[in-house]
Amino acid sequence: MMPSTLAVAVASAGPSASTRAARKGACSRVVSRLTMAALLAVSACVRDNQVSLDRRVEGGDARRGRQQIVAYGCGSCHTIPGITGANGMVGPPLTSWSQRRIIAGEVANTPDNLVYWITVPQSIEPGVAMPNMGVSDGQARDIAAYLYTLK
Repeated sequence: MMPSTLAVAVASAGPSASTRAARKGACSRVVSRLTMAALLAVSACVRDNQVSLDRRVEGGDARRGRQQIVAYGCGSCHTIPGITGANGMVGPPLTSWSQRRIIAGEVANTPDNLVYWITVPQSIEPGVAMPNMGVSDGQARDIAAYLYTLK
């Protein structure tokens, strides 16, 4: 006995809408679980102090950093404690910088990552409002040293 034409057409049309929806839901649950696993792994690292709170910047000088912050006009976009006139509202306030765990929502707040962020923020988060300002590595180390004094 030959299957009906309708049965052959339905069978060759692929999975039903309900099957596709079930698969999509399963994929979403897998992605959600993987995302949650990644977040838990990061929080475990932070909890276990694998993300160091050692905020010493090799070669950085906070006094010079304060001067660099003024020279580069960082306060026109950021509120920065200890810098006269640094009350910008474009970028986030840099208060309590030394207590933060993440830079720009992208990378761990470590001295090396902060120096890299200050020198080339667009390479970490393309399209971010913070432009590459032409800050040298040494100047960025000084700026980072100052930011880590902000408790």
